[in-house]
Amino acid sequence: MVLVLQQRQEQNLLMTFELRQAIEILQYSTYELEQFIRQQELENPIIELKEKNTYEERVNQRTSTFGSSEMPEDLFQCTERNMRDTLFDDAKFIYPDEHIQNLLKYLIYNLDDNGYLRVLGKDPDFYLEFDEFDIDKGILLLQEVGPVGIGARDLKECLLLQITYTYPEQKSAAFLVKHHLNLLADHKWNEIALQMNIEMREVKELYDFIQTLNPRPGTFISNFPTEYLTPDIIVESKDDKLVFHLNDGYLPAIHVNKEYTQHLQTKNDVSKYIHTQYKNVEWLLSSIEQRRNTIIKIVQVLLDRQESFFINGLSSLRPLTLKEVADEIEMHESTVSRATTNKVIQTAFGSFDLRILFTSKLETADGTSISQTKVKTLLENFIAQENKFKPYSDQKIAEYFNREKGITISRRTISKYREELNIPSSSKRKDIQV
Repeated sequence: MVLVLQQRQEQNLLMTFELRQAIEILQYSTYELEQFIRQQELENPIIELKEKNTYEERVNQRTSTFGSSEMPEDLFQCTERNMRDTLFDDAKFIYPDEHIQNLLKYLIYNLDDNGYLRVLGKDPDFYLEFDEFDIDKGILLLQEVGPVGIGARDLKECLLLQITYTYPEQKSAAFLVKHHLNLLADHKWNEIALQMNIEMREVKELYDFIQTLNPRPGTFISNFPTEYLTPDIIVESKDDKLVFHLNDGYLPAIHVNKEYTQHLQTKNDVSKYIHTQYKNVEWLLSSIEQRRNTIIKIVQVLLDRQESFFINGLSSLRPLTLKEVADEIEMHESTVSRATTNKVIQTAFGSFDLRILFTSKLETADGTSISQTKVKTLLENFIAQENKFKPYSDQKIAEYFNREKGITISRRTISKYREELNIPSSSKRKDIQV
């Protein structure tokens, strides 16, 4: 073996801390940027934030938006107790026995957000104190506290509990749920009629009745906080012209604490630290300004290229890619991608994720193109107007779009769009024809 010493020159792209920070800031929503700025104030002693709006001014802005002089609810932290706590308090009031209280406590705090008990079988510790008889008894007792159907271990049991205790006369409905729930879910009307030896009219009556039952009896126990969407960009129409502004007026202004600037002129360990922190502030200000300018350039292009969307809505979206916008503003596609991430744009007819304005295209018979979003809107409207007794298959819809709309689209693409729109298949859209 011969050892040889070689010298080689290579070029490597290393991501510095500053570059990584600039990329992160570009991806932040305005709200996230505010949190980041406040965090920097805590970490960098020379940063001094100046609020552009006082708390009272921001409250007034919020109340004027709601059209009321009352304090908007979202300004207060929700202090409402968890509904499971309330449910257990009711159970303790009704059942003084400690053993039953412990049983119900365990059941109540193991209910999922729909009111089902799905985890008991996976918890061996539970069976050290309670057996299957206790569980069945506890579920029955739980019906006295909460809505009927709560505590069921699956949908079938949930529906059966409601029929048994609220509609005991509905024997056929109970039989249908118990033995043919899968057929019911798949809309196999003829097979249900054959299996139960009943007419189609009765099948429809049973289906309509089961539709009145509550498949999620425990939704009341879910304490989901109200979330208010804060737009990053606001688009308005003024004098028949589309204009926009960034909704960042509430961000605090970043200043340098003057008490520390005097150390910039000296040469010691303290001054080195202050110099480093000062450069961090400069880089932070530069990154924020770069983020702002990038978003402005992108939105200016979007207003021009998607003007019909801002006037008429989603159905008028035109095909547009990140690369097309990047080329127009002479930036890299990845920069446009990052700058449009986590951003919300407010229009006259709603607020949307900014990325919705970028949509792939499908070819049409006349050589033009149409956006995927518009095709999805056409698909949704087409299915809404179809004959519910004879719904169209994905293949039939694809053929219709090719023949009547001149849109080149496959059955598989129709199926994909339909699933994205949460529209069931043709067999599950089929209604009962009496």
